[in-house]
Amino acid sequence: MPVFSRELGIDLGTMNTVVAEGNQILLQEPTVVTIIIQEQKMVEWGQAAKDMYGRVPDTIEVVRPLQNGVIAEYEITERLLSFIIKKIAGPMLLFRPRVMITVPYGVTSVESRAVHEAGLGAGTREVFLIHQPLAAAVGVDLPISTPSGNMIICMGGGTSQAAVLAMNGIVTAETTRTGGLKLDEAIIAYVRKKYGITIGQPTAEQLKIRIGSAVPLEQQQVMEVQGQDQVTGLPRPVTLTTDDIVDALQEPLNDIVNTTRRVLEKTPPELISDIIDRGVALCGGSALLRGVDKYLTKALGVPAYLVDSPTTCTAEGAARALAMREQLRRSLLPT
Repeated sequence: MPVFSRELGIDLGTMNTVVAEGNQILLQEPTVVTIIIQEQKMVEWGQAAKDMYGRVPDTIEVVRPLQNGVIAEYEITERLLSFIIKKIAGPMLLFRPRVMITVPYGVTSVESRAVHEAGLGAGTREVFLIHQPLAAAVGVDLPISTPSGNMIICMGGGTSQAAVLAMNGIVTAETTRTGGLKLDEAIIAYVRKKYGITIGQPTAEQLKIRIGSAVPLEQQQVMEVQGQDQVTGLPRPVTLTTDDIVDALQEPLNDIVNTTRRVLEKTPPELISDIIDRGVALCGGSALLRGVDKYLTKALGVPAYLVDSPTTCTAEGAARALAMREQLRRSLLPT
């Protein structure tokens, strides 16, 4: 692809930012930056910044510039996007790229305008915005250009979105602010309540990844973590099992189920029969939780399955959507 016609798809997520060009993933980094508070100077970003979480002095702050899928720190987001684009397109930006950035379904015009302006401020030539469920559906090759029903659940870090799509557009959808971070918070609260131990978000995330599951497993996984005793304030180890994590995650997972049920209730009957035949596609980092497909299949009564590239399909779909702008014109957000 010629350097002067670079077209990038950017999945700007609460937990991770993924950049794709065509079918190639160019960058996949945590959406985290480290700032020297007094100078308001960014010193690290991505995985290097995430590794500093909970391990820095008072003069340095580790920030997630996006909360619940939308920009919470505008200037930091713009600077982060600028770093990313310069890393990919080169520091000179002689030929500024055209980008398609994803936003959650249901964002306000103010929130989407902030993303658009941050993208332009980062040094791009042109910025388009697309809803994450639509981008993900394009990325996993769902037949959304036909008049048949397709359903996708995007389980991200800050939000989970359920959407029904047909004729290159979203028929009905809903977003809940329950994602990977809420799952981590549920684990933290459970460990505090049951064992009297306080653990941090990175430890909760490790528990979720290593031994976590949405449904009980035949073979229990076990993991020991170090926490702070709530009574003495001293370090104390505690051993947790998969069943502990299953119990901890029931409430946030139930919230995702209720959101999906509301979307299905609003879906026309003709499209429902298509969804039952085809199943519900699951994407996003939180969809990697063990057994979440079985959990949703049982709770919804509709087969759910994990897509091939759950963490990158949204960015790939955003990149493809740039070439499909004419077909998707009605569904892209006004900028």
